[in-house]
Amino acid sequence: MIEVKAVEKPDERRDFPRGHLEAVHLTGLDFAVGTFEPGWRWSESVGPIAGTASCRIHHNGYVVEGRMHLRMDDGGESEVGPGDVFVCPPGHDAWVVGEEPVVVYDFAGGMAQEYAKAADE
Repeated sequence: MIEVKAVEKPDERRDFPRGHLEAVHLTGLDFAVGTFEPGWRWSESVGPIAGTASCRIHHNGYVVEGRMHLRMDDGGESEVGPGDVFVCPPGHDAWVVGEEPVVVYDFAGGMAQEYAKAADE
């Protein structure tokens, strides 16, 4: 069976301070488009919703536009920008760098399933 869905018609949208997530759900794949506005920081915008000190989601991402800084709980850091493909394991904070929104495609599934949901949902 072939499944096709358009990201322009997401199955769900989750809004959070300074950003939102739009997701499509297919068999074996959840695909999310995350949009993060200038001033967005995971620990301030999503952390209070998730109820954790750092992001507990594994990300397989592709940056479409903007720049984002990633800091792991163990102190490792990196910055990603347009055209970058990245893998980021659980246990990190992240924030928008500069004045341009960040758009990230996430193929991990975890982002589409759990991201920006309250711990008790």
